Amino acid sequence: PRRRVVHDVRSAAFLLASSRRPHRAAGDAGVVPALNDATAAIALPLFRRVLGDALDRTPACVCRLHSGAARALYRGEVQVERGMGRLASLMAWVTSLPPAGHGPVEVDIAAHGGRERWVRRIGGREMRSRLWTRSADDLLWERLGAVVFGFALRIEDGVIVWRVDRVWALGLLPLPSRWFREVVCRESGEGGRYRFDVRAAMPGIGLLVHYRGWLEVP
Repeated sequence: PRRRVVHDVRSAAFLLASSRRPHRAAGDAGVVPALNDATAAIALPLFRRVLGDALDRTPACVCRLHSGAARALYRGEVQVERGMGRLASLMAWVTSLPPAGHGPVEVDIAAHGGRERWVRRIGGREMRSRLWTRSADDLLWERLGAVVFGFALRIEDGVIVWRVDRVWALGLLPLPSRWFREVVCRESGEGGRYRFDVRAAMPGIGLLVHYRGWLEVP
């Protein structure tokens, strides 16, 4: 049977030029995280590597979504609120944020070599990203459009909470993580359905996007 999902949208607006292999010690903010890090060879599913046994404290539908299946397609519904203003619109355009409204959502997840590729389809638009880990830290790294994010994941009352720990733009430029304190994703379960709630805002700009909804995860 076909599965159903959606996931996230957290972003800013810069152009990503390259990714280089890390060459400094863990916790060094001066290193661009590499997509082809050696941890790609690890057999455990991506989110299991980040969260370990703590993943088992989440609802069954959340565990199934993050099981590391080679290919999975999830569908559900989403409500999207978009920020106002020119800067918010520019950032939304650069990162392909979904349009405001209510309707169906579809996410195609492919896992290979310890990494995952996500293709999110909302309101007739696609948003692609790649996720990976590296041996130098315990973050979940995601390349989303123009930006590379390092997310710290925690389990809080059975909910997976993503918070930004590091950010890179242009493949070379580290950005202050305090700019992204209001970029938060929450994954939970209710009534057997996978639930998501993603909000992204920035100082001086305000809301970029806030979307939430549910997915069927057989």
